[in-house]
Amino acid sequence: MKRIKYLGIFAGLLLLFITITTTNRNEKSLVPVSYSKNTNLIDSIQKFADTNDLKPTDAVIDRVWKAIPGYNGLVVDIEKSYERMAPLNHFEERNIIFKEVSPTISLQDLGPFPIYKGNEKKEMVAFLINVAWGNEFIPPILEALEKHQVKATFFLDGSWTQKNPEIAKKLIENGHEIGSHAYSHPDLANSSEQKTRMELEKTNAVIKDTLGITPKWFGPPSGSFNQNTIDIARELNMFTVLWTVDTVDWKIPDTQTMVNRVVNEVDNGTMVLMHPTKPTAQGMEEMILGIQEKGLVIGTVTELLSEQRLESLLEERYLLPRVDLLYNW
Repeated sequence: MKRIKYLGIFAGLLLLFITITTTNRNEKSLVPVSYSKNTNLIDSIQKFADTNDLKPTDAVIDRVWKAIPGYNGLVVDIEKSYERMAPLNHFEERNIIFKEVSPTISLQDLGPFPIYKGNEKKEMVAFLINVAWGNEFIPPILEALEKHQVKATFFLDGSWTQKNPEIAKKLIENGHEIGSHAYSHPDLANSSEQKTRMELEKTNAVIKDTLGITPKWFGPPSGSFNQNTIDIARELNMFTVLWTVDTVDWKIPDTQTMVNRVVNEVDNGTMVLMHPTKPTAQGMEEMILGIQEKGLVIGTVTELLSEQRLESLLEERYLLPRVDLLYNW
């Protein structure tokens, strides 16, 4: 019994020692404990947030452009900003930490609608390249994209993919995104539900077998679709995307005229439609440079239509240090 009693006393003394030691360490810490926070510092951070927070933008149905994706907000993370500034005991704007805030309404919440463009607050453009023919022009297009480190979204015809698996694999190897362009270039606006479903399901099966992926974007051949088309695509977990600016390259226009028109028309959120044709192969590099000179970033459909802010996307793409960590040394 005495041994148990002594062990109890020893345990109590040990607990008391740990408590005192921890308390002393907290007292010596440069970071104020929760009950003694610097309210003036918190007020300064909150005041900065009140004038600098960028609220998120909800996805909407536009009368002309139909479904338009939302865009994340960028707001001050007051708690983390305080934790960074507390050791200094004063406000420094360079130590502000921001965080992205998602919109309340996203594309998924809008129901089945076509998408023609991205959010106008996102300084990005996407290339939509429909492929059902034109094999000879794919290599120079890929070369120009690779030279300028641009990724595009290629919408593949199912029958073309079946006949040209190695070219399709090359697109993936080069880091490009793949979408569905139906199987036999049908006129889906005048197709039965059964025909439409077959076209989409068969194409997805071919792309899955060939490339190991399932498309999440569907580009109707010739832009021909009806509500039934969009509904079936959504049932197959695909969004129907069209375009904001059309190169009309299939008419083989003068290359320079086409390039000038496209560069002049693109803006935030633009999706540019093109095909593997001679004018696009010849004009791809100049289109890229002209668009970039306007301060626009070129990305995939997924990148453009995501809610993720552009600066955050670029940090991930190029492995840049996060802006909110630049001074965290």
